[in-house]
Amino acid sequence: MEVLRHFIDGEFVESKDGRRFQNINPATEEVIAEVAEGGRDEIDRAVSAARRAFKEWGRTPVARRSEILHRIADLIEERAEELARLETLDTGKPLQLSRTLDIPRAAYNFRFFADFVKGLGTEAFQMDDVALNYALRRPVGVAGLISPWNAPLFLLTWKVAPCLAAGNTCVIKPAELTPTTATRLAEICQEAGLPDGVLNVVHGFGPDAAGSALTEHPNVDLVSLTGETATGKAVMRAAASNLKKLSFELGGKNPNIIFADADLEDVVETTIRSSFANQGELCLCGSRVYVERPLYDEFLRRMTDRIASLTVGDPMDTGTDVGALISQEHLLRVEGFIERAVADGGRILIGGGRPAHLKRGYYLEPTVIVDVDRYCEIVRHEVFGPVITVQPFDSEEEVIEQTNDTDYGLSATIWTTNLKRAHRVAAQIEAGVIWINTWFLRDLRTPFGGMKQSGIGREGGVHSFEFFTELTNVCVKL
Repeated sequence: MEVLRHFIDGEFVESKDGRRFQNINPATEEVIAEVAEGGRDEIDRAVSAARRAFKEWGRTPVARRSEILHRIADLIEERAEELARLETLDTGKPLQLSRTLDIPRAAYNFRFFADFVKGLGTEAFQMDDVALNYALRRPVGVAGLISPWNAPLFLLTWKVAPCLAAGNTCVIKPAELTPTTATRLAEICQEAGLPDGVLNVVHGFGPDAAGSALTEHPNVDLVSLTGETATGKAVMRAAASNLKKLSFELGGKNPNIIFADADLEDVVETTIRSSFANQGELCLCGSRVYVERPLYDEFLRRMTDRIASLTVGDPMDTGTDVGALISQEHLLRVEGFIERAVADGGRILIGGGRPAHLKRGYYLEPTVIVDVDRYCEIVRHEVFGPVITVQPFDSEEEVIEQTNDTDYGLSATIWTTNLKRAHRVAAQIEAGVIWINTWFLRDLRTPFGGMKQSGIGREGGVHSFEFFTELTNVCVKL
């Protein structure tokens, strides 16, 4: 059985106390690896290595940093099939999704930031003939990068690439449920010529373990987290000790707003994808669907017909549409939401149970719940599974009010062929990312992030570098 070790200062090492935990394949419930369980000792070693490496890496010319990042992208592409299979083994997501989204995007994240950093500028202001002000951009220092389990390599590289491009060093704490591709990324970075200590990986758990040791560490200068809102609040408290810079991409309860004039065929196909891609385990998934009343019944009929054709099964089968949820604990959590929604008066239109033909693995049928009101728990809380609610609405004002009546504000999707209405509604939705007549179409130059309890800060293009660099203003008297 494979053993996944920490990567600290250029070496793969066991924990000081020799502790390990098991990595489970959610599709088969089989143990696929043992993982070194890190704690404060391993975090101390990794942070010390990153601090030492920062002295040189932070002064490495941008062209050289860019060259190494492109080499990392090359190696990810060379090992794409291996990485896709490992990602599917760890997460339970369909192999086809790993092949077409997760791994290609991981490589592109490195290419994008490797190129973007070379054209990055700052500011200059002239005070008449009195003085000239210009800004210097410099790396911050050691970054703690905490990545989630739903898109492990995709979302980890979204942090690592701008972090390294800007000249910082990092200590990565991958989600304990999906440790494999973070370990492979460390191998790839070493092969690409990244100096020892620039990138470190410590496996382990969160509270009172490796995660809290990283966020509390006095020599960690900034923390980037993608995860749930409760984790973000805990990290914020821990980071207060030395006023670390923070960037959070947290939970979402994203609305799909469908007006009666929308292209119904396009709406149904895209809503299937936005609701059930990756088993609904995406922060951007549309889990609250609002349909204008004249279209409501027809939408539900077409939606349920299409859901009935989806294949739930072995993620390694290329014909699978919906794979396994990440863990038994998470499956039980999602099932609990469904049970309570029914108890509150909701009606399951399709799905709601475990597939009868699958005897092992953490599977759940794609589920549509109707007849719930805006105050029902399942409408207000993030489920993070293949479960959506569908509710009718009668007016633009009504749906905007309901859409914004949430603690979250990550993304939203608006469907209409009325251009004026599309812009008018988008301007009133409280969310960081809004799509009109599409979903998950991303230009990496644009700001990405959430409002309210969906996060702090923005990533993408220059916005990533605003987090991963510091600006110093220099004023020269003329």
